[in-house]
Amino acid sequence: MCDEGKKQVTHLSRVGSLYMATSVVVARLAGEASQPKVLPSANGVSSESYWRVAATRRWQGRGVRCCAAGFRGGGADADAVIASEDFVGFFREAWPYIRGHRGSTFVVVISSEVVCGPHFYRVLQDISLLHGLGIKFVLVPGTHIQIDKLLSERGKKAKYVGQYRITDEDARKAAMDAAGRIRLTIEAKLSPGPPMLNLRRHGVIGRWHGLVDSIASGNFLGAKRRGVVNGIDYGFTGEVTKIDVSRIRERLDSDSIVVISNMGFSSSGDVLNCNTYEVATACALALEADKLICVVDGQVFDDHGRAIQYMSIEEADLLIRKRARQSDIAASYVKVVDEEGINSLHKGDDRPSLSPKAYINGYAASFRNGLGFNNGNGIYSGEQGFAIGGEERLSRSNGYLSELVAAAYVCHGGVQRVHIIDGCVDGSLLLELFTRDGAGTMIARDVYEGTRMATAEDLPGIRKIIRPLEDSGVLVRRTDAQLLEALESFYVVERDGSIIACAALFPFPEEQSGEVAAIAVSEECRGRGQGDKLLDYVEKMALSLGLKKLFLLTTRTADWFVRRGFSECSIGSIPEQRRKRINLSRGSKYYIKQL
Repeated sequence: MCDEGKKQVTHLSRVGSLYMATSVVVARLAGEASQPKVLPSANGVSSESYWRVAATRRWQGRGVRCCAAGFRGGGADADAVIASEDFVGFFREAWPYIRGHRGSTFVVVISSEVVCGPHFYRVLQDISLLHGLGIKFVLVPGTHIQIDKLLSERGKKAKYVGQYRITDEDARKAAMDAAGRIRLTIEAKLSPGPPMLNLRRHGVIGRWHGLVDSIASGNFLGAKRRGVVNGIDYGFTGEVTKIDVSRIRERLDSDSIVVISNMGFSSSGDVLNCNTYEVATACALALEADKLICVVDGQVFDDHGRAIQYMSIEEADLLIRKRARQSDIAASYVKVVDEEGINSLHKGDDRPSLSPKAYINGYAASFRNGLGFNNGNGIYSGEQGFAIGGEERLSRSNGYLSELVAAAYVCHGGVQRVHIIDGCVDGSLLLELFTRDGAGTMIARDVYEGTRMATAEDLPGIRKIIRPLEDSGVLVRRTDAQLLEALESFYVVERDGSIIACAALFPFPEEQSGEVAAIAVSEECRGRGQGDKLLDYVEKMALSLGLKKLFLLTTRTADWFVRRGFSECSIGSIPEQRRKRINLSRGSKYYIKQL
C-alpha cells in the first residue's frame, strides 16, 4: 500500500478506536461498561499527516470498521489481536483527556454549511458521546444557508451589508422557520441515545433507556435592533445585549445540552435575527467557557498550503492585522482590539481610555453579570459581541480567516482555548479533544505564553537556572563560551522580565532526529507544569523542522522523561555524529521518543 493509503488507514483506525474507547467510558459513567461500538462509516483524509487531517471527498461513503484490519493481512485472528491492541492503546491515550475535560463547559458553534450537510448527524453523535463523558455543551447552530434557501424558494433575495444580514419581514420569517427546524432536528437526533444492540450483553435493556440526552432551549438571548447604520436600515437584525447566564448554567448543571438559536428577544417583545458568531462569542465569554469550538466545512491552512496545527493568540493577532487591508472582518477586529480604535469609540467624552485587554475583559464581565451593553451604566458602547458573516465569509475569499478572527477575539476576552475543526472529517471532534496533536487548529492564550528563542541577553538568566543542576551533576557543565555558541538552539520562558525556564533542541536533520538537552526550571516555578509546557513546545518545534524522533542523555531524570513518552534505548539509536562526542564516563542512559 502507498504511504498515503497507510496514513489514511491510520487516521480511520484512530477514529474508530477513540470512538470505542469513549463509548465504553460513557457506559461506565452510567453504571456499567458496554460492548465497544463499531464505527459504521468514516470519511478519508489527506496525506498531510496522521495527526492533522483535511477532508478529501473521494473517500466519502467508504465503510470502515473500528480498525484497518482488512488492510493488514494475517487472518481473522491476527485482525482481532490488532483491533484489541489498537483499542487498548487509544483508550489509554485518551484517558488523561477524558478525565481532564470532565465537568468543562464547551460552547460549540456549528457552521450552517455543516448543519445542512451530510455530516451533521455524526457531529451530533459525537457531541452526545462527549456529553456522556461529563462535558457540558452549549450548541449554537448556524442558519444562513437555510435562511437564504427559504428566501429563494419564496421568490426573495438575501441581502447583506458587511458582516450582517438586512432582515426585512420576509427574512425574519425565514430566519424563524430555519431556527425552529434546526432546533427540532437537533432534539430529534440527540434523542435516541446509544444503540441498544451494543448494550444487550450487559444486562436488562430497560436500565439503559435513561441515557437519552436532555435538550434545553429558551429565551436565553436578549437583543436590540441594530437600527440604521451609515444610512442603512437593518430592519429586524439584532445585536446581542444579554446572555441569561444563571438560567443556562442551571440547565447545564441539570445535565442538559443547551441549544441557543440566533433568534434574540428584545425588551419590547420583538424577535430579532442575530449573527450566529456574535451569539456564540457572547455565550463563550459570558459563561467563561473552557473552550469555544468552531465546527466548519474545511481546515485552516497557511500560505504554503500546510494545515495549521496551533497558533498562539499573539500569532493569530499578527496574522489578522496583516490581512486587515484585504478583509473587512479583520479590519473590524483591529478596530475593536487596537487601543487607538477603542479610544475612537469614546471621542468627545471624558471617560478614561481603555487598554484592549481591559475593554474586552469589561465586555466579558458585563455579560457574566447578565447585563450586556445597554443596561444604562454607559460604560461600553460600539461593537457588541463579534459578528462574522456577509459576502466575505460566504465567498471564502479569505479562507477561514473570519473564524480565526472570532477565535482571537474570545481568547483576548478570557477563553483559554478555541478549536477550529473540519466537521466534514468523521471523528474530527474526538481526535481534536482526545489526542495530543488533535485534528484541527487550536488558538490558545496561555499554552506557551512567554516562550521564545533565546538571545544573548538571556545568557545570565539561563546560567542562573542551570548552575544548581550542573553543581548537582544532573546537567553537563558548560562554560559561558559553550553556552553562547549553542544559544541559537535554546528556548526560554520569560515572565515579568526574568527567565524562568530553558531547554535546548539540537537537530540532526540527516537522521530526522533531534537531541533534547538542558531542560531546567527555576526553583520558585517548579511544580507548576512549566517543564511540560517547554518540552511540548520543543516537540512542536522539532515537528516543524521535519524531525521524527527526539533523544536525550540523562543520569538522574529518567523517570520524568519516561512518564512523558520517552523509552530507554541503546547507544546505537543515537546519531553517529552525536555518539562521537558522548562522555562515556558519566554513565548516561539513553532515551528516545517517536514524534
